[in-house]
Amino acid sequence: MNEVWKKPPISLEAYQQMVGHEVGVSSWHLIDQKRIDVYADVIEDHQFIHVDPERAKRETAFGTTVAHGFLTMSLMSIMSYEVMPVIQGTTMGINYGFDKLRFISPVRSGSRVRGRFRLAEAKLRKPTELLSCTNVSVEIEGEEKPALVADWIGLIYFA
Repeated sequence: MNEVWKKPPISLEAYQQMVGHEVGVSSWHLIDQKRIDVYADVIEDHQFIHVDPERAKRETAFGTTVAHGFLTMSLMSIMSYEVMPVIQGTTMGINYGFDKLRFISPVRSGSRVRGRFRLAEAKLRKPTELLSCTNVSVEIEGEEKPALVADWIGLIYFA
């Protein structure tokens, strides 16, 4: 069970008052070679920069393998579960997409990443549907530039 569902829910009004503020920062998540290899198998992308540490060391400026950008992006889900509150009466939340998604820096194998979440928008489109936009920056431990930045849109439904 995701940790988010164990937190006490907050009111819609309290959620909307978070607009313009940082909601929180997730824990660190390790992106090691095993995780990269499993992800490569799932999406069938075995480019050497991801799965061949010796060749990546020899032939790239990275010095080692790097995570797929979409692997880093996909970890935003677990990061958000750690940070974002549940709104009272929520029946489900779905990904609606991104207004912006940029991969800024490569994530080298063995690095740890975490998500920083700032609520940018939370407005009712219908009485039982909330559009929520969250600015997300996925930071790489010990590095100045983030792995990615995104404006992530979700739809939250109520009973």
